[in-house]
Amino acid sequence: MFGLHSNKPVAINEQGEILSYKDIVRISNVLGNIIPSRSLVFCLCRNSFGSLGGYMAFINNRIVPVMLDAKSDRQFLENLLNLYKPSFLWLPEEQTGCFKTWKCLVRVYGYVLLQNPDAAVHNLYDDLALLLTTSGSTGSPKFARISYLNLQSNAGSIIRYLNLNQEERPVTTLPMHYSFGLSVINSHLLSGATILLTARSIVEKEFWSFLKRENASSLSGVPYTYEMLKRLRFFRMDLPSIRTLVQAGGKLSIELGREFAEYAQASGKRFFVMYGQTEATARMGYLPCEKALSKPGSIGIAIPGGKFSLRDDNRQIIESVGEPGELVYEGANVSLGYSETVEDLVKGDENKGVLYTGDLAKKDEDGYYYIVGRKKRFIKLFGNRINLDEAEKVLENITAECACTGTDGQMVIYLTEKNRENEIRQYIASKMNISINAFKVRYIQAIPRNSSGKTVYSQLSTPDCFTASQFAMTQWG
Repeated sequence: MFGLHSNKPVAINEQGEILSYKDIVRISNVLGNIIPSRSLVFCLCRNSFGSLGGYMAFINNRIVPVMLDAKSDRQFLENLLNLYKPSFLWLPEEQTGCFKTWKCLVRVYGYVLLQNPDAAVHNLYDDLALLLTTSGSTGSPKFARISYLNLQSNAGSIIRYLNLNQEERPVTTLPMHYSFGLSVINSHLLSGATILLTARSIVEKEFWSFLKRENASSLSGVPYTYEMLKRLRFFRMDLPSIRTLVQAGGKLSIELGREFAEYAQASGKRFFVMYGQTEATARMGYLPCEKALSKPGSIGIAIPGGKFSLRDDNRQIIESVGEPGELVYEGANVSLGYSETVEDLVKGDENKGVLYTGDLAKKDEDGYYYIVGRKKRFIKLFGNRINLDEAEKVLENITAECACTGTDGQMVIYLTEKNRENEIRQYIASKMNISINAFKVRYIQAIPRNSSGKTVYSQLSTPDCFTASQFAMTQWG
């Protein structure tokens, strides 16, 4: 999938070191000669040469990586290893001490390839390219099965509507195991661009020094990123090389979106709001930059090659303007389906190019779409899609009774036990690998339930159900 672009750098790191496309060929040859095609490998990702080079080598050699955060919770990782029994593990060199029974095969750019002594025999669907987590690090073994066609289609579509070329120099602000972050990498690799690779946060001065020194051309981020950019007085920064701002990973407030759109218009930059899910290999919709001010709050239109429609409860198409329904997407980038066990990896294309997103939306008279709610209990925290039911299951490991609600940017956890607020917040933050600031804890005497014992979440928002102090959310940052 990833071709050669002469001697052009594929990536530059903070130290000014260059990873060229010739280096990628060398890495691909080394790993391809060791790992049999159609093997399963766990890839513990970080924004580094080793992680990026390994990923590209796996895709080019038809080796199937499971993309995971290098900082994943240890128990979460152990559970996945026991469940999927991958043949190989590609990870940072300093983490190999935890795998003393695994055989070390090769070291490349600070990464190590380990062979699993207890690997399973994997029967993989021929077009399966990689596995991506779907709901944050909540302990769920559920992955989206992404095909080579999905990758090629989505990356090609993004290139078209963002008009990407070899002159682009995006700086990484997102992790590569996250579907949005990986889509930025894939689309720019396919266009022959040079990726400015850093694990630094936007709150670190080294990030901005790197961005300016290497003349970054674009910034991508989730809503939290843009909230932080405003706090950092981004509008006052002198950043002539930045031409494009891209936002996805959750709903940006209309007010903040308008501020960035106005800034982009005044400074001659482009501001794109995008919509997607991991199940669609990242992107499904985008708001053209010229519509950023006239269509505030809109997710825009379907990406090139894709199609949106709205369906009612009987899955009949809704044609009326302003009438809400479930947003359905059709396109070649829709994933094959899910995987929850190693046996699922042989399954073919179950979605057939159609994805019922679970989001409720409406469209205006110009055919632009607006998200108005969700059918299921999902929220987004720091760009990670979180299943609230799964979060409750994780918390059941340390508390007898709880209920989780929330909106994008904040999860609210209801407890019937006093004086455990900090403990609960720290636990769920560590399990999900998300900032503790994303969680609020409230005490109530009892979880409201119906006659069948199911939680009545609508009653949790009633103020008089609280009988003790309510704990305010810590400020972001």
